[in-house]
Amino acid sequence: MPPPDNSSRRFLFDEADVRGESVRLGAALTEMLSHQPYSESVKCLLGEFASAVVLISNNLKYAGRIILQAKSDSGLSLAMVECSSERHIRGIARGDIGREAPEPMDHLLGGQLAITIEREPDQRYQGIISLEGHSLAQALEKYFAQSEQLGARFWLASNGDQSAGLMLQQLPIQVEANTDRHEQWSTLCLLAETVTAQELLSSPSEELLFKLFHQEKVTVYPPAPILFKCRCSQERSASTVAMLPEAEQAEILSEQGKIVLTCELCGATYQFDQIILNPDNKRHTLH
Repeated sequence: MPPPDNSSRRFLFDEADVRGESVRLGAALTEMLSHQPYSESVKCLLGEFASAVVLISNNLKYAGRIILQAKSDSGLSLAMVECSSERHIRGIARGDIGREAPEPMDHLLGGQLAITIEREPDQRYQGIISLEGHSLAQALEKYFAQSEQLGARFWLASNGDQSAGLMLQQLPIQVEANTDRHEQWSTLCLLAETVTAQELLSSPSEELLFKLFHQEKVTVYPPAPILFKCRCSQERSASTVAMLPEAEQAEILSEQGKIVLTCELCGATYQFDQIILNPDNKRHTLH
C-alpha cells in the first residue's frame, strides 16, 4: 500500500458544471492525533473530520480558516478539526475519548454539527445542523443543500492512522451545452458512488480519479500539501494567564515556582515565572 501523501487535489470536469476535491492524510493526521489517548473509533471519527474540513476549506479564497465541529451529550462533548487557508490542520476531541463505539459517529448521537468560516481579521460566519444517522458525509450533504443551494456529495474513510475523502460539488451554470445539468450531476455521482473505503485510503489521487472518471474530460490540478500545525504561542498563552486573578497567579507561583500551560492540541508547553498582568496594566517580560 503506498503511503498517504498528505495533500489535496482539485479537479474540474471540462464539460459539466461540477468540480471536485480529493484528499489523503497520513503523517499529518497521525501527528494531530498523537497528543491525546484517543480510542481507535475516536481516531477514525477525527480522521473523517480532518478529511472533510480539508475538502471544504479548498473553497477559501482569502486568509482565514474553516472549523468543523460537533457537540453532543453522548460519548463526546466535542469533536473539532480546523483547516487554515495555508492548509494547516489541527483538532481535538473532548469527553469520553477512550471509549470505543461500533461506528465513529456513535460518539456524537443526537448532537449538532457546526461549520464556521473565519475570515481574517474579524469576519465570522457559522451554520449549524442536527446530526442524524451514522454518516458525517450525509450530514455535510444536508448542510450544503440548505446553505449553498447547490448539490454536494462526500465520500469519507478513515482507519485511525490515515484518512481520505472525495467531494463533488455542483457549480453555477457555466458550460454551454445541451446536456441536462441534473443528468450530468447524477451520472458523475453514480460513478463516484462505486468507490470503496479501501480505495479511498490506498489509491493515489490521480489513480483514483482515473479509475472513477476515465470516460470524462477532467482537468486535475497539482497537489497542495497538508501539514499539522498549531496556532498556539507564548503570547496567546500569556493572554490566558492574564485572565487569572493576580492573587491566583501569585498562589500558583508560590506553590510551584512557575505557571505552566500545556496546549491540548499539540502538547506544547509555555512557562511563566512571574505574574502576567492584563492588557490594562503594564505587562511583565515573558520567560
